[in-house]
Order: sequence, then C-alpha cells, then structure tokens
Amino acid sequence: MKKEIHIFFTALMFFTRIPCPKWVNHDPTYLQKSSKYFPLVGSIVGGIGAFFFYVAQLIFSIEISLLISMASTIFITAGFHEDGFADVCDGFGGGWTKEKILMIMKDSRLGTYGVIGLILLLGIKFTALREMNSTQISIAIISAHALSRFMATTLLFTHSYVQDIEKSKIKPSAQSMTITQLSIAGIFGILPLLLFQNVWVFLIVIPAYISKMYLGQKFTKWIGGQTGDCAGAVQQLSEVVIYLSLVALWKFI
Repeated sequence: MKKEIHIFFTALMFFTRIPCPKWVNHDPTYLQKSSKYFPLVGSIVGGIGAFFFYVAQLIFSIEISLLISMASTIFITAGFHEDGFADVCDGFGGGWTKEKILMIMKDSRLGTYGVIGLILLLGIKFTALREMNSTQISIAIISAHALSRFMATTLLFTHSYVQDIEKSKIKPSAQSMTITQLSIAGIFGILPLLLFQNVWVFLIVIPAYISKMYLGQKFTKWIGGQTGDCAGAVQQLSEVVIYLSLVALWKFI
C-alpha cells in the first residue's frame, strides 16, 4: 500500500504544483508505474477547477467564474498539457518531415500555429461550458479532466515512443504500460461520469476516443509514433471534444 501511495504521489508531483510529501521524488521506477493514476490526477485537477467555479459563481457571473476556473487548472498544472498541444500545433503546422516536426516541437519558443491553436482551444472550452448550467459545469469539468487524461494514457499504450527517452517530458512513463495499468487508468477515467447520474452520458467516451485515434493516426503518419507533446495534445483535444459532446448530447436527452 505504501508503495502505491508513493507511485500516486509521484504522478501528482509530476503533473501538478500540488505539494507532496518530501519523501516523494522523481524515481524512474515509480514514475514508469504512475501512468495508471494519470486520470485520478485529472479528477483532482478537475475538482480544483470545479471548486473555484463554485465559489466564484457565488459572487461573479458564470463567464467570470469559468475564466477563474480555467485559470486555476492551468496554474495548478503549470500549463503542462496546453504546452504540449501548442508544440504539436507548431510542429505539425510548420514541419513537413519527421526531423523538422520533432525539431520544432522541442523548440521552447511559441509559434503562430501554437498561439492560434491555444486561442481557439481555450475559446471553445469556455464557450462549450457556458452552454451548461452551473451543476453541469462542475461535473463536466471533473469528468473531462479525468476522461481526457485516460485518452492520453491510451496513446502511450497504443503508440510507440519516437524520441530519445532522456529528452522526453514524460520520460519513463512512456516506455511501457501493462493492460492492468491501462484498465486501472480506465476505471479512474470513466468513474467520474457516474456523477451525472445518466447512463447516456457514457456515450461521450466514443467521440473522445475517436479524437484520440484521429491524432494518433496523424502522429504515426508523420513521425512514426508519439512523444510527450503528442500525449498533451490528445488530452487537450479530447477534453474539448468531451465538452462539445456533452452539449450536443443534452440537446437530445
């Protein structure tokens, strides 16, 4: 049990700014096994976002509350996945060979494609959430952060890594993953959907996974697999798809 707690805290420390016990470090052994807890970390991040939204909307408008919520999740994760999404936009937007794409993605500078991508991404997130009522927003934030991180985790399982592990943002977690670890991640990723108390909501898993398959196909075609930035892009795109799917679903149920 203590070992599993250590593994969980390793994932939490790696993906967030949340303080962890001093005995937790970036041990490669624990980091490699921490992928099963990525969606659980997502639930925590989403819970923080939902909390800030709930408190803010007691005072401010829904629009301001949503911006505060989005800012809180970006702050708590240091924009880890947003950075990956922007790098993918720049790399695949400006590169036409595997070498060029990977080189651009490793560049710390933000390009035109990345800026445009982030503006559209955040704008769609905000607009989609604004279509929901307050209760739906809180649950959607928690569920989307968990489920989207499960989608990113499946990318690590289905696609091989194409860059030097030592240069990777996710390092050992990209090396290997067992079906058991993936199953545990799936439970943590899908479980928050129960908060909606509506079985039809589970249908949103389909478009979320389709978005992952779409990006995965592009990654395989152009660079032969995935990198840490690719996983971040999958998380961000599937999060948006989840919000849009919920908005569309509630028009029929």
